[in-house]
Amino acid sequence: MARKGRDISGWLIVDKPAGWTSTSVVNKVRWALGAAKAGHAGTLDPAATGVLAVALGEATKTVPYVTDAVKAYAFTMRFGQATNTDDAEGEVIATSEARPTDDEIKAALGGFVGDILQVPPAFSAVKIDGERAYKKAREGEDVVLEARPLWVEELVLTDRPDADHAVLEMTCGKGGYVRAIARDLGEALGCHGHVSALRRLWSGPFDVEDGIGIEEIEALAKTPELDEKLKPLEAGLTELTELRCPAESVARLRNGNPAPVFGDAEYGETCWAAENGRAVAVGIWRAGELHPTRVFRA
Repeated sequence: MARKGRDISGWLIVDKPAGWTSTSVVNKVRWALGAAKAGHAGTLDPAATGVLAVALGEATKTVPYVTDAVKAYAFTMRFGQATNTDDAEGEVIATSEARPTDDEIKAALGGFVGDILQVPPAFSAVKIDGERAYKKAREGEDVVLEARPLWVEELVLTDRPDADHAVLEMTCGKGGYVRAIARDLGEALGCHGHVSALRRLWSGPFDVEDGIGIEEIEALAKTPELDEKLKPLEAGLTELTELRCPAESVARLRNGNPAPVFGDAEYGETCWAAENGRAVAVGIWRAGELHPTRVFRA
């Protein structure tokens, strides 16, 4: 049975408020736009704020390319306390009277830049034997997660409000947990630590300055003004190379068949083909042809 709602496609960039789950934001957007289909690119914890990119309709096919993109976060770290969730929502499990100096913090940050290995928080959405880690953790199980590779492009100290807190900014690749950075940095500094505030500044092509708040979404619900806030589905593809699709290749690509396209790309590169600026397909570039992996309806 087809989903009820409008066949509407595009991206709505939400400035998520604290206290909302990512799923609840998606549901609010879907209701406000009367959309048949919606999803998001990259979960934010309920306490976190900032960019949550919500995809609608055909744009949901571009979600992986935003999820995989580089992202930037600003976060406040609380020294002297470790929690079981690695943020302020959890129970304090260890304390310390030690407080690092600014120079000590800056010196330690280098160990968290570049290609690193990171153990996700026990309270995370990582699956263990098909079950979310946070569910096992809530039930009191001893959650053991393996370290995962993470690319951290930048991690800098931007403010020191007081001895107990530091404000940092991090730019990283897919799969990074800011909570784990704070946890491990606290351990490296010998004082424990957790995240007390977190805000995603940008995610791939989407910036928090372009975000719309929940109150505005509710105020503009079911109106053309909210439709005008949508970015085209192509906005989710800007991290990929764009190739030009001749008219005679459009039908072949949309039927899932390889077809000639024009442009400059590396053999085997994931690219997208457009006809007059509108996305036709995403696929693998091989010897002048695009081999489609995702196609978009006209």
